Amino acid sequence: MVGASGYAGGELLRLLSGHPHLDVVAATAHENAGQRLGDVHPGLRSAADLILGETSPRAVADAELVFLALPHGVSGAFAASVPGGIKIVDLGADHRLTDAATYERYYGGKHPGAWTYGLPELPGQRARIAASDRVANTGCYAVATILALAPLVAAGVIEPDDVVVVATSGTSGAGRSAKLNLLASEVMGDVTPYKVGAHQHVPEILQASGAATLSFTPLLAPMPRGILAAVTARPIRDPAAARDVLAQAYADEPFVHVLPEGQQPHTAATTGSNSAQLQAAVDLSSGRVIVTSAIDNLGKGAAGQAVQNANLMLGLPETAGLSVDGIAP
Repeated sequence: MVGASGYAGGELLRLLSGHPHLDVVAATAHENAGQRLGDVHPGLRSAADLILGETSPRAVADAELVFLALPHGVSGAFAASVPGGIKIVDLGADHRLTDAATYERYYGGKHPGAWTYGLPELPGQRARIAASDRVANTGCYAVATILALAPLVAAGVIEPDDVVVVATSGTSGAGRSAKLNLLASEVMGDVTPYKVGAHQHVPEILQASGAATLSFTPLLAPMPRGILAAVTARPIRDPAAARDVLAQAYADEPFVHVLPEGQQPHTAATTGSNSAQLQAAVDLSSGRVIVTSAIDNLGKGAAGQAVQNANLMLGLPETAGLSVDGIAP
C-alpha cells in the first residue's frame, strides 16, 4: 500500500493484518520512509518490523492490488504511473467526481479523470466495482450522507432540492499532519464548524445520492474517530414511510443497519468496524424527514470501505477481513 503513515493508512494495515486472503507485500511512506512500521504505528504489533519504503511505482510493481492513501491532488499522478495490470483502490478524492469543472472548483488543479465509484450499497454499483481495475473510494462524510439519502430520493419520499445536513466528525478525519486547530488544548471541550458552505464532499454527495441541492455544515468534535450525520429533507409523500424504505433498501446489506424504532445511531457503536447505523424519524414541528447516520470515518468512511471494494475487485467474499461489531466502550 502507498501512504502507510497516515491514520487511514494505519487503519488499512490493521485490517489487512487480519485479512484471511490478503498479504501486504510493500508499504510506503514519504517523510517516514525507512522507518519501522511499529515506530510509526505502535499499535500494529503484528507487522511492527516492516520497513516503510519510498513512495514510487517500483515499490508496488509486484502487487496484485494497490491501495493509495495519499493526499488529494497526489494520488492521481501516482496512479497514472502504475502499470495497467495492477488493480487500484484510491482512498483520496482525485477520481471520485465525474465532472472536471466541479473537481477544479472544489479541489483545484487539473481533473485526473473519474473512476468507478466505490460504494457497493448503491444500486448496481457492486457489479461495477467487481468488474473494475480502478475504484475511487468514498469520502467519509459522503458515505454517511449518501447511505441516508439515496434510497429516499430514489423512492420519491423526499424533495431532492431541499436537503440539509449537519454532520460531526472526529479529528482523525483531518489527517495526521500537525495543525494548530487540532491540538488537544484547542479541540477538547469544543465543537467547531469548518469549511461552512464549501466542503469538498458536497459535489460527491450530490453526484451519488440523486439530491439536487445540499446545505452542508460540518463540525469538528473532540473525539478521535467517528461521524454522526443528521440529514433532513422535506417529504413528497408520507414521511413515515422513510424508515421502511431504508429498511427495505438495506435488508440484505452486511454492513448497513437500520436500527429498531426508538434506537439512535452512536459513533462509538461503529468504532473499529465497517458498519453504518441509520435511523429515520419525522420532525413533529416541521414535518421534515430526519435520518441520522453513524459510521467510523476510518472504517466505512475510509479503510474498511477500501477493503470491501478490494474484496469485490479480487473476487473474494465481500465481508472478508471486516467486522460489523464496534469496540465501544
